[in-house]
Amino acid sequence: MNAHCDIAIIGGGPVGTALMLALRDSGLQIVMLEARKMEHVSADPRALALSSGSRQLLERLGVWKGITQVSLIKTIHVSQKNSFGRTLLRAKELKVPELGYVLPYTALQNALQSALKGSKSTCLTGAVVTQLQSTSNGASIHYQHAGIDHQLEARLAVVADGGKLLEAAHPPEIRDYGQSAVIAHVTCTHPQPDIAFERFTMQGPLALLPFRDGYELVWTAPHEMAQEILRWNDAAFLAQLHQHFGDRAGKFLTIGERACFPLRLKRAPKITLPHTVLIGNAAQTLHPVAGQGFNMGLRDAWELAQEILNCAPETLGSDAMLTNYRKQRQFDRQAGIHFTDGLVRLFSNDLLLLKSGRAAALTLLDCLPGAKKFVARRMMFGTNG
Repeated sequence: MNAHCDIAIIGGGPVGTALMLALRDSGLQIVMLEARKMEHVSADPRALALSSGSRQLLERLGVWKGITQVSLIKTIHVSQKNSFGRTLLRAKELKVPELGYVLPYTALQNALQSALKGSKSTCLTGAVVTQLQSTSNGASIHYQHAGIDHQLEARLAVVADGGKLLEAAHPPEIRDYGQSAVIAHVTCTHPQPDIAFERFTMQGPLALLPFRDGYELVWTAPHEMAQEILRWNDAAFLAQLHQHFGDRAGKFLTIGERACFPLRLKRAPKITLPHTVLIGNAAQTLHPVAGQGFNMGLRDAWELAQEILNCAPETLGSDAMLTNYRKQRQFDRQAGIHFTDGLVRLFSNDLLLLKSGRAAALTLLDCLPGAKKFVARRMMFGTNG
């Protein structure tokens, strides 16, 4: 006999968990299926960059007060290598406390999980979904848990992570940037608290995000060069990083464990199917430039929750409900995708005319308070800024 629920959330990362938390008082029967074991979910070494708008959403969910180890971003320094152009985005000019925050992935995930305690929703870890079928009547989910095959029928299935289950029938649009990101934690002689750096180079953007005693580094480079960077010893890595970034943080002293992942834009052709919706990186996976990906996913979860709460119970998963959600997210989603994609394509080349134009544009932006406010607020809040 098949099990039934109102909403099945596939993916128990921060986006899926935020959705479940936003619906905790809805009275709906919700089941979350997460493929990883809880110890693996809690051991993720990444740091996340949250926007000011994401903090507001987490405060509404009652989560922010439970998060520790947060580093603040009050200024974003944007520059282009070998160029005079630069722009400073400052929180005080926008009349907000901070532009953003850097925190461990585990700190956010643990705070979300703690906020869920006492909820009547069901969270299954180690539950591997093997098949998802969308029909006009509902969604049918096949998964394996504890070595046993299960089937779950839901009025609405929410794919909050990956989206590979649907890719065969609905191939995503993919743009390979030819780049990989090398990430690591670095320390230096002159860290500048509360200041994040975004430096554009012909190889790709390089970001330093203030975190703990140093910075979280995101070094973008062509695939082959990124693999070479991974092979450098620590002394060579730190010397090359200083040459690539410059003197603003002083001399780089130490580097932690390195990781590398390829960068591409992946966009689902449809974010809604019959009784099914895609959110977070199942809907779109973005280049990390400007730190938009997770923040957009959190807005996906929040706005889907509002749509669910506002619809009549009998219309959950209906074409009308999903159409409303799709229209609500369309502008913010497309704007975020085009913004990050445009930055990568505009700045990741060394054409002389473009290089001069980019430098002039950064300088001009720094002289136009209204334009800076427009850009910064959309980085913080999406199109709702």
